[in-house]
Formats: sequence, structure tokens, C-alpha cells
Amino acid sequence: MAQIGFYHLTRSKAVEVLPALLGRTLAAGKRAVIRCGAAERVAELDDGLWRSTNPLWLPHGTRAMGHAEWQPIWLTEGEDVPNGATFAFLLDGVEMPDLAAFERVFDLFDGHDEAAVARARARWVAWREAGHELSYWQQQPKGWARRK
Repeated sequence: MAQIGFYHLTRSKAVEVLPALLGRTLAAGKRAVIRCGAAERVAELDDGLWRSTNPLWLPHGTRAMGHAEWQPIWLTEGEDVPNGATFAFLLDGVEMPDLAAFERVFDLFDGHDEAAVARARARWVAWREAGHELSYWQQQPKGWARRK
């Protein structure tokens, strides 16, 4: 069973919080796949990760860049995981029915979008019923607070 963390964004965009989470992922020696809802979102994140200053270096790739197997972080709007990632980051409410390949899943959702919050609640219920270990993190003025 995967460990699934829900990240309720209340003051930042995903592109602003992902660098810290991805930096910890790489520091732990893990590979990540980031699943987005659209190709435009992949392009936005690609640009944002290259511009990251903390951490300064987040090596990653996309289908347009190629060499997927070399990339420690893979950005996609599809279901591909060509880099052997065991950490998955879900954006834009994308669904992931099969979690078998992943140790950890990070579900980031916009707390200002009522529809996104409702979809996150539905995913929480489904994954809890499937027996996954769940945690919920809400963004605070400084940092994150774990909520129940």
C-alpha cells in the first residue's frame, strides 16, 4: 500500500511548492513522476523547475526532451513512468487508479477551487477505502500543518 499525502494549497501555486518536495525526494535517493492535467501545465512546470532557486538544481525531463530513463524527475500529462519513479506527484486532479508501483503519492490541490477540493475529498475516501495510509497537510502562513 502506498503512503498518500494530500497537500491543500492555500497561498501558493504547485510550481512554487514542488521544488522543496522534489528536493527532498532527490535527497532521499528517489525518482519522481509528476502527472499533470494538460501539456500546457507540463510546460509551465518544466520552466518553473529550471528557474528554481531552492533547491538550485532540479534535474528533470519531459517527452519533448527525451532520454526518459535518465531523468530523476519526469513531467507528463500521461500515465507513463519511464524513469522508474517510486514517488508520484499528482496535479490538476488527475486520477491514478493503480498505485502499485509507488511508495509515496503526493496529491496537490488548489484550496481556492471548490471543485478541486471536492474531487480531493472523493479521492481521499476512495484511497482510504482501498487501505492506503493517508495524511493531510494544509498550507499555513509559514510552512505546513498536518491535520486530521
